[in-house]
Amino acid sequence: MAATPGHRFCALSLAIMLAISFFFSGIATAQLSVSFYAKTCPSVFETVRAGVRSAINAETRMGASILRLFFHDCFVNGCDGGVLLDVENGEKEAPPNLTLRGFEVIDSIKSQVDGSCGGGAVVSCSDILAIAARDSVVEMGGQTYEVPLGRRDARTSNKDDTSVLPSPFEDLDILREKFENKGFSMREMVALSGAHSVGFARCSIFRGRIHNETDIDPDFAATRQNFCPRTDSDGDSGDVLAPLDQSPMRFGNNYFQALLNRRGLLHSDQVLFNGGSADEFVRTYANDGEAFRVDFANAMVKLGNLIPSTDDGEVRVNCRRVN
Repeated sequence: MAATPGHRFCALSLAIMLAISFFFSGIATAQLSVSFYAKTCPSVFETVRAGVRSAINAETRMGASILRLFFHDCFVNGCDGGVLLDVENGEKEAPPNLTLRGFEVIDSIKSQVDGSCGGGAVVSCSDILAIAARDSVVEMGGQTYEVPLGRRDARTSNKDDTSVLPSPFEDLDILREKFENKGFSMREMVALSGAHSVGFARCSIFRGRIHNETDIDPDFAATRQNFCPRTDSDGDSGDVLAPLDQSPMRFGNNYFQALLNRRGLLHSDQVLFNGGSADEFVRTYANDGEAFRVDFANAMVKLGNLIPSTDDGEVRVNCRRVN
């Protein structure tokens, strides 16, 4: 049947609307580019790398802390530096973020970057944090990956928005839903969880697991019970640290091997290998360290591409306050 003029007009109108829709939907990510500062701050990657290396040399835990800081920034409202702001009722004041570290490192690197590129506000705090997270992974033995740049810093920060963050006490179904809401597959969620191959956790976070849960290696639990008692009678044990896996300073797949042996420190770790839909990915990464490294790097790029849908941010002079 031949198309009528009316049908042709409708088809053309629909095509135009779809084109406009695709154009605007790509604005949020089209601004990100590895060469974004090629003219305004060509030394940004080198300066951040040196700052991260210096910070980790000074305190070996700092690499894992910067990686965690990046995740907590990006997972809330996108990678906008909102967690860096010192504002009343901001993200930094939310319970999941009270133990975040590394803010002073980002402050220092920000000062060095802008100073080396003419002064003023040149590179956004959110971009500096994204590069610093990548460089931390590399310094700890992980795989490098490209970091597209061009993020803008948020002008607001709200602690109520942090309810979307995964909790160390949550079960697999809830964790999966939270990651799916951000566009991540189960495999990507498990890969990103491998960030727990480095770093430490406080007794107050894993106390319930080592004393109350049954899906745990008895010897592993007993060792940690020695310094993390069931009750915090003296008021000090809650802050005692334990490594998230057996090599907390080196990035690798030991974390997944620990899960196979029921030696996950956090509840949210062990639920990844507990007879559920994530088991196959844990096995894959436990047996193939290179597969984990590649998948983790790809998932980090995807995490870094979570940016606000609006372009009303700024490039802060000071990462702790709006301009």
